[in-house]
Amino acid sequence: MPARETDRPAGAARWSPLLRGGLGTRSQSVLVAAVIIVGIVTIRPMGLGGRGLAVLALFVVNCAVLMVRLVPEAALSDRLVTVWLAFGVPAAAALIGTSRSGPSYLFAFFLTAFAGSRLDTRPALALATSCSLLCGGVLYVQADPGQHATTVLGLATGAAVLGGMAGRSRAQATRAAIAAAESAEKAARAEARTAVLAERTRIARDVHDVLAHSLAGINMQLELVDALIDTADLARIREANGRAHSLVKESLRQAQWTVHALREDHLPLRESLIAMLESSGHHDALTVVGDVRALPAQSTQCLLRIAQEALTNAARHAPGGEVGMKLAYTGEATVLNVRNGPATSPVPAATGSGMGLIGMRERIALLGGTVTTGPVTTGPDSGGWQVEAVIPR
Repeated sequence: MPARETDRPAGAARWSPLLRGGLGTRSQSVLVAAVIIVGIVTIRPMGLGGRGLAVLALFVVNCAVLMVRLVPEAALSDRLVTVWLAFGVPAAAALIGTSRSGPSYLFAFFLTAFAGSRLDTRPALALATSCSLLCGGVLYVQADPGQHATTVLGLATGAAVLGGMAGRSRAQATRAAIAAAESAEKAARAEARTAVLAERTRIARDVHDVLAHSLAGINMQLELVDALIDTADLARIREANGRAHSLVKESLRQAQWTVHALREDHLPLRESLIAMLESSGHHDALTVVGDVRALPAQSTQCLLRIAQEALTNAARHAPGGEVGMKLAYTGEATVLNVRNGPATSPVPAATGSGMGLIGMRERIALLGGTVTTGPVTTGPDSGGWQVEAVIPR
C-alpha cells in the first residue's frame, strides 16, 4: 500500500510534487478545473429538463468524483477512495451514454488514472476493467449496426490506469530515494558529532597535559620556596625558585607543542624528546636504537605526550630519582621506554587526578598501539617505575 502523506520523511515536503506522481496541488487543481470547464462548454445536452437534466446530474456526480484528486492522501483511507471511485465508474459510463456530444469520456479516463496512482494494483485494475467494460458496452449499444468503432474508445478508458500506476511507482521510488538520502544525511551528522566529540577529547587531553602537569610542578617548587623562607637557606630558595622558572619556561614550550598538536604540525621526535629531558634537568638521558625514520605527525605527538606524562609523574612521585629514556625503531614498531629510579627526596603528599594514564591509553589506542606501566624490579632502577609505549609501524 502506498505510504501516506503523514508517513513521509520530514525532508520530503519540498518533494511533494514528485510524490504526487509529478503534479503538485496547484497543477492538480488547474487540471481538474480545466476538465470541468471543458465539460461545461462542450457536453450536450445540459439543462434543467428532460435529457439535459439527466446529463447535468451525471456531470455533477462525475465532477464530485473527480474532485477527490484534490483531497490529501492522509484525509481519506484507501477503502473509502475505492468505494468512491467504484461509485464513479457507473456514473462515468452513464454520462457517456446519456450525452450526445462533448468529451464526456474524459471523466472515465481521469477516474482510472487516479485509481492507478492512488490504490494498490488489484483494486486499481478491478476498477479499470469494470470501467472499460461499462464504457465499451454503453458505446457498443448506442452504435449503429456495423458502426462499432467508438466501442474501442470506451474499452480504452481502462488503459489510463497504467499511467497512474507508473506515476505511483515513480513516486514510491522517489520516496525511497529521499529516505535513503535522509538516512545518509543522518549518518553523516552522527559521524560529524562523533568526530567533534573525539576532537574535544583530544583537546581535553592536551589541556590536561599542559596545565595539570606544568602547574603541579610549579606549585611544588613554590611550596618548597615557602617552606624554605623560614630557614633563610638562600641557596636552596634560589634553587627552588630557579626550578619554578624552568617549569614556567617548560610550560610555555608545552603550550607551543599543544598548538602544534591541534594544528597537526609535524615536530622532530628525537630533538623534542632531548629538549623535554633537558628542561626537566636530565641531560644525556635519551638512547636511540635502530634506524631512525620519520613517523606520522599523530604518532610523533602521541609519543611526545606519553613522554611528557611519564616525566611529570617521575618528578611528582619520585623526586630526585634518575630518569632514562629509550627510543627504539624496530621493523614492526616504534617503542618508547621511560624509566625512573626511586625517589631520593621527600615525596609530596599531593596526588594526581589519574587522567594522565587514561590520556596515554586513549592516545595510543587511536593508533592501534599499546602502553604498559609498572614498577621496575631489577637493575639499577629497581624500586622505580617505567612506562613503555609501542606504536605499530
